[in-house]
Amino acid sequence: MTEAEGPRRSGGYHDGDVDSVISVDEVTRRVAEIAQQVSVDDLKALAGAPYLAIERLSAGYGRMEILHDLDLHVGRGQSLCLIGPNGAGKSTVLHSIFGFTNIFDGAIRIGNGSEALDVTGLSPSDKLRRAGIAYILQDKSVFPGMTVEENLWMGGFLKDEPAAAKEAAERIFEKYPRLAARRKHAAKVLSGGERRLLEISRALVMNPEVLLVDEPSIGLEPRFIDMVFEILDELQHGEGKTIVMVEQNAKKGLEFADIGYVLVSGQVAMAGRGDDLLADADVGKLFLGG
Repeated sequence: MTEAEGPRRSGGYHDGDVDSVISVDEVTRRVAEIAQQVSVDDLKALAGAPYLAIERLSAGYGRMEILHDLDLHVGRGQSLCLIGPNGAGKSTVLHSIFGFTNIFDGAIRIGNGSEALDVTGLSPSDKLRRAGIAYILQDKSVFPGMTVEENLWMGGFLKDEPAAAKEAAERIFEKYPRLAARRKHAAKVLSGGERRLLEISRALVMNPEVLLVDEPSIGLEPRFIDMVFEILDELQHGEGKTIVMVEQNAKKGLEFADIGYVLVSGQVAMAGRGDDLLADADVGKLFLGG
């Protein structure tokens, strides 16, 4: 950008100063320029023994294809963060894994080796019940008029007996005293951080193996962002959960994740260890405000 052009002040991307803000279209163009040849073998190597695998997936909404021959591999107990410009298809990846999109081609599998389960055509409820995949939505997904306790019970709607959901909720309260202290409060009175904790906890009622986490830091104050990532870290490293995350705060997401993918136009443009992408100068310029 020349001095005559001046800074771009609207339609911008990342958290840099106003002079560094560039348009989404410009970010997309620049990511396409630095895109690397990422092979399936490269992705499998990052994952070790893949537990969740997407193979040459084409998916979208209605007749519109957003993802094009996309591959993704993450090992059991690993975390993967998807970053990229708006419209790159990041949330569509999560939607496709959970069953919210039209799948035009490809497959989604969970499990190791010959025991892997093809979940491509399963409904969201079957993916939760049979494959242990839970989706933690972006902000404002709690039921505001229900109590914290009732919200947790809703997380167990697929359990065979209502008592089982209540037992699972009690285990959540034991784990998170902050929620237990507010169990009879309406969810609408919770702070932003408490609501996010409730959203995560509600997904845990079914004891899933895989957590799809969409923008965990969105709308939160820094102190609550740290709290949420500490909770996710414990779920991964303390309980062995596999986490696939979309995070607009690329620095925070890559600091957290074992693996990072940079998406552009529905395809993987770059992939690497989270720390390696953090240290990449091109990624820094486009997504980290560097």
